[in-house]
Amino acid sequence: MVIPALDEEESLGRVLASLPPVKGVAVVDNGSTDRTREVAHQALAERPNAVVISEPRRGYGAACLAGIRAAVPFDPEILVILDADGSTDVSDLGALVDPILRGEADMVLGDRTERAEADALTPVQRFGNVLATHLIERFTGHRYRDMGPFRAVRMEALLLLQMEEPTWGWNVEMQMKAIRRGLRVREVPVSYRPRQHGESKISGNWKGALRAGGRILVATLRYRTR
Repeated sequence: MVIPALDEEESLGRVLASLPPVKGVAVVDNGSTDRTREVAHQALAERPNAVVISEPRRGYGAACLAGIRAAVPFDPEILVILDADGSTDVSDLGALVDPILRGEADMVLGDRTERAEADALTPVQRFGNVLATHLIERFTGHRYRDMGPFRAVRMEALLLLQMEEPTWGWNVEMQMKAIRRGLRVREVPVSYRPRQHGESKISGNWKGALRAGGRILVATLRYRTR
Protein backbone atom coordinates (compact mmCIF):
# COMPACT_ATOMS: atom_id res chain seq x y z
CA MET A 1 0.00 0.00 0.00
CA VAL A 2 1.29 3.46 -0.95
CA ILE A 3 0.15 6.53 0.99
CA PRO A 4 1.33 9.92 -0.34
CA ALA A 5 1.27 12.56 2.39
CA LEU A 6 1.84 16.31 2.36
CA ASP A 7 1.26 18.16 5.64
CA GLU A 8 -1.17 15.57 7.00
CA GLU A 9 0.01 15.28 10.62
CA GLU A 10 -3.54 15.69 11.95
CA SER A 11 -5.10 12.82 10.03
CA LEU A 12 -2.30 10.44 9.06
CA GLY A 13 -2.04 8.69 12.41
CA ARG A 14 -5.71 7.68 12.36
CA VAL A 15 -5.47 6.56 8.73
CA LEU A 16 -2.52 4.30 9.51
CA ALA A 17 -4.16 2.94 12.67
CA SER A 18 -7.21 1.93 10.61
CA LEU A 19 -5.24 -0.17 8.13
CA PRO A 20 -5.86 -3.93 8.17
CA PRO A 21 -2.89 -6.31 7.93
CA VAL A 22 -1.33 -5.86 4.49
CA LYS A 23 1.86 -7.12 2.89
CA GLY A 24 3.59 -3.76 3.15
CA VAL A 25 3.03 -0.04 3.67
CA ALA A 26 5.02 2.83 2.19
CA VAL A 27 4.23 6.35 3.43
CA VAL A 28 5.72 9.02 1.21
CA ASP A 29 6.40 12.38 2.81
CA ASN A 30 6.14 14.77 -0.14
CA GLY A 31 8.02 17.68 1.40
CA SER A 32 5.84 18.31 4.45
CA THR A 33 6.57 21.26 6.71
CA ASP A 34 4.68 19.81 9.70
CA ARG A 35 5.16 16.58 11.69
CA THR A 36 3.84 14.24 9.00
CA ARG A 37 7.05 12.22 8.89
CA GLU A 38 7.29 11.85 12.67
CA VAL A 39 3.64 10.80 12.92
CA ALA A 40 4.18 8.17 10.24
CA HIS A 41 7.22 6.72 12.00
CA GLN A 42 5.36 6.54 15.31
CA ALA A 43 2.27 4.92 13.79
CA LEU A 44 4.27 2.33 11.84
CA ALA A 45 6.87 1.53 14.48
CA GLU A 46 5.49 -1.94 15.22
CA ARG A 47 4.08 -2.79 11.79
CA PRO A 48 6.19 -5.21 9.74
CA ASN A 49 7.20 -4.29 6.20
CA ALA A 50 6.50 -0.59 6.70
CA VAL A 51 8.68 2.25 5.49
CA VAL A 52 8.55 6.03 5.60
CA ILE A 53 10.39 7.69 2.75
CA SER A 54 10.89 11.23 1.52
CA GLU A 55 10.15 12.58 -1.93
CA PRO A 56 11.08 16.26 -1.72
CA ARG A 57 10.06 16.88 -5.32
CA ARG A 58 6.53 18.18 -4.84
CA GLY A 59 3.80 16.51 -6.87
CA TYR A 60 1.20 13.82 -6.30
CA GLY A 61 2.56 11.67 -9.11
CA ALA A 62 6.13 12.09 -7.89
CA ALA A 63 5.06 10.84 -4.45
CA CYS A 64 3.20 7.86 -5.94
CA LEU A 65 6.19 6.92 -8.10
CA ALA A 66 8.49 7.05 -5.07
CA GLY A 67 6.05 4.90 -3.12
CA ILE A 68 5.89 2.30 -5.88
CA ARG A 69 9.68 2.05 -5.92
CA ALA A 70 9.66 1.58 -2.15
CA ALA A 71 6.96 -1.09 -2.38
CA VAL A 72 8.74 -3.26 -4.97
CA PRO A 73 10.93 -5.08 -2.38
CA PHE A 74 7.75 -6.24 -0.61
CA ASP A 75 6.88 -8.16 -3.82
CA PRO A 76 3.18 -7.21 -3.71
CA GLU A 77 0.70 -8.88 -6.02
CA ILE A 78 -1.56 -5.83 -5.77
CA LEU A 79 -0.63 -2.22 -5.11
CA VAL A 80 -3.18 0.04 -3.43
CA ILE A 81 -2.96 3.83 -3.36
CA LEU A 82 -4.67 5.58 -0.46
CA ASP A 83 -4.88 9.26 0.48
CA ALA A 84 -3.60 10.37 3.89
CA ASP A 85 -6.32 12.93 4.62
CA GLY A 86 -8.87 10.58 6.20
CA SER A 87 -11.48 11.09 3.49
CA THR A 88 -11.47 7.42 2.47
CA ASP A 89 -13.08 4.58 4.41
CA VAL A 90 -10.42 1.88 4.54
CA SER A 91 -13.13 -0.73 5.14
CA ASP A 92 -13.78 -0.47 1.38
CA LEU A 93 -10.38 -2.01 0.70
CA GLY A 94 -11.84 -5.45 0.11
CA ALA A 95 -14.18 -4.12 -2.58
CA LEU A 96 -11.13 -2.88 -4.48
CA VAL A 97 -8.83 -5.86 -4.21
CA ASP A 98 -11.33 -8.74 -4.40
CA PRO A 99 -12.03 -8.43 -8.17
CA ILE A 100 -8.28 -8.56 -8.80
CA LEU A 101 -7.79 -11.55 -6.50
CA ARG A 102 -10.61 -13.35 -8.31
CA GLY A 103 -8.91 -12.72 -11.66
CA GLU A 104 -11.74 -10.50 -12.90
CA ALA A 105 -9.87 -7.18 -13.16
CA ASP A 106 -6.39 -5.71 -13.43
CA MET A 107 -7.28 -2.31 -12.01
CA VAL A 108 -10.13 -1.34 -9.70
CA LEU A 109 -10.97 2.30 -8.99
CA GLY A 110 -13.02 3.61 -6.11
CA ASP A 111 -16.06 5.48 -7.44
CA ARG A 112 -17.09 8.18 -4.96
CA THR A 113 -20.02 9.59 -6.93
CA GLU A 114 -22.75 7.40 -5.39
CA ARG A 115 -21.74 7.15 -1.74
CA ALA A 116 -19.96 10.42 -0.98
CA GLU A 117 -21.26 12.23 2.09
CA ALA A 118 -22.92 15.59 1.65
CA ASP A 119 -20.36 18.27 0.74
CA ALA A 120 -17.52 15.72 0.65
CA LEU A 121 -17.10 16.27 -3.09
CA THR A 122 -16.84 20.00 -3.62
CA PRO A 123 -18.23 21.73 -6.73
CA VAL A 124 -14.63 22.10 -7.92
CA GLN A 125 -14.05 18.35 -7.62
CA ARG A 126 -17.32 17.48 -9.35
CA PHE A 127 -16.55 19.83 -12.24
CA GLY A 128 -13.03 18.45 -12.54
CA ASN A 129 -14.37 14.89 -12.61
CA VAL A 130 -16.85 15.69 -15.37
CA LEU A 131 -14.24 17.48 -17.46
CA ALA A 132 -11.54 14.83 -17.07
CA THR A 133 -13.83 11.85 -17.65
CA HIS A 134 -15.32 13.45 -20.77
CA LEU A 135 -11.87 14.18 -22.19
CA ILE A 136 -10.68 10.65 -21.47
CA GLU A 137 -13.77 9.27 -23.17
CA ARG A 138 -13.11 11.43 -26.19
CA PHE A 139 -9.56 10.13 -26.58
CA THR A 140 -10.01 6.50 -25.51
CA GLY A 141 -13.68 5.71 -26.00
CA HIS A 142 -14.00 4.58 -22.39
CA ARG A 143 -16.19 6.49 -19.95
CA TYR A 144 -15.07 6.53 -16.33
CA ARG A 145 -17.40 7.71 -13.59
CA ASP A 146 -14.75 9.15 -11.27
CA MET A 147 -11.11 10.15 -10.91
CA GLY A 148 -10.91 9.09 -7.27
CA PRO A 149 -7.52 8.48 -5.62
CA PHE A 150 -8.42 5.19 -3.85
CA ARG A 151 -7.40 2.51 -6.33
CA ALA A 152 -5.91 -0.96 -6.58
CA VAL A 153 -3.79 -2.28 -9.45
CA ARG A 154 -2.22 -5.64 -10.12
CA MET A 155 1.49 -4.91 -9.73
CA GLU A 156 2.41 -6.66 -12.97
CA ALA A 157 -0.15 -4.53 -14.84
CA LEU A 158 1.00 -1.34 -13.13
CA LEU A 159 4.56 -1.86 -14.29
CA LEU A 160 3.29 -2.30 -17.86
CA LEU A 161 1.79 1.20 -17.71
CA GLN A 162 5.28 2.76 -17.32
CA MET A 163 3.90 5.60 -15.22
CA GLU A 164 5.84 8.84 -15.34
CA GLU A 165 3.55 11.80 -14.58
CA PRO A 166 4.81 13.73 -11.49
CA THR A 167 1.82 16.05 -11.07
CA TRP A 168 -1.92 15.89 -10.36
CA GLY A 169 -2.22 14.42 -13.85
CA TRP A 170 -1.11 11.04 -12.42
CA ASN A 171 -4.63 9.57 -12.26
CA VAL A 172 -5.38 10.75 -15.79
CA GLU A 173 -2.24 9.06 -17.09
CA MET A 174 -3.06 5.82 -15.31
CA GLN A 175 -6.66 5.69 -16.45
CA MET A 176 -5.87 6.54 -20.07
CA LYS A 177 -2.94 4.13 -20.32
CA ALA A 178 -4.97 1.36 -18.71
CA ILE A 179 -7.46 1.50 -21.57
CA ARG A 180 -4.80 1.76 -24.25
CA ARG A 181 -2.86 -1.19 -22.77
CA GLY A 182 -6.00 -3.32 -22.67
CA LEU A 183 -6.24 -3.68 -18.90
CA ARG A 184 -9.46 -4.99 -17.42
CA VAL A 185 -10.78 -1.98 -15.54
CA ARG A 186 -13.59 -1.86 -13.02
CA GLU A 187 -15.06 0.89 -10.85
CA VAL A 188 -16.72 0.05 -7.54
CA PRO A 189 -18.67 2.38 -5.23
CA VAL A 190 -16.73 3.55 -2.16
CA SER A 191 -17.55 5.85 0.71
CA TYR A 192 -16.09 9.33 0.81
CA ARG A 193 -16.22 11.92 3.56
CA PRO A 194 -14.91 15.48 3.93
CA ARG A 195 -11.23 15.56 4.80
CA GLN A 196 -10.78 15.51 8.55
CA HIS A 197 -8.40 18.44 8.94
CA GLY A 198 -7.04 21.34 6.96
CA GLU A 199 -7.59 22.36 3.38
CA SER A 200 -7.50 20.19 0.28
CA LYS A 201 -4.46 20.78 -1.93
CA ILE A 202 -6.74 20.68 -4.99
CA SER A 203 -10.20 21.87 -4.03
CA GLY A 204 -9.49 23.89 -0.91
CA ASN A 205 -9.06 27.13 -2.83
CA TRP A 206 -9.48 28.34 -6.38
CA LYS A 207 -5.76 28.89 -6.92
CA GLY A 208 -4.99 25.27 -6.08
CA ALA A 209 -7.98 24.07 -8.08
CA LEU A 210 -6.95 25.99 -11.19
CA ARG A 211 -3.36 24.80 -10.92
CA ALA A 212 -4.41 21.17 -10.50
CA GLY A 213 -7.03 21.49 -13.23
CA GLY A 214 -4.44 22.84 -15.63
CA ARG A 215 -2.11 19.95 -14.95
CA ILE A 216 -4.92 17.44 -15.40
CA LEU A 217 -5.84 19.03 -18.73
CA VAL A 218 -2.23 18.99 -19.91
CA ALA A 219 -1.89 15.35 -18.88
CA THR A 220 -5.04 14.42 -20.80
CA LEU A 221 -3.55 15.92 -23.95
CA ARG A 222 -0.08 14.49 -23.30
CA TYR A 223 -1.24 10.89 -22.88
CA ARG A 224 -3.99 10.85 -25.50
CA THR A 225 -1.82 8.81 -27.86
CA ARG A 226 0.60 7.12 -25.42
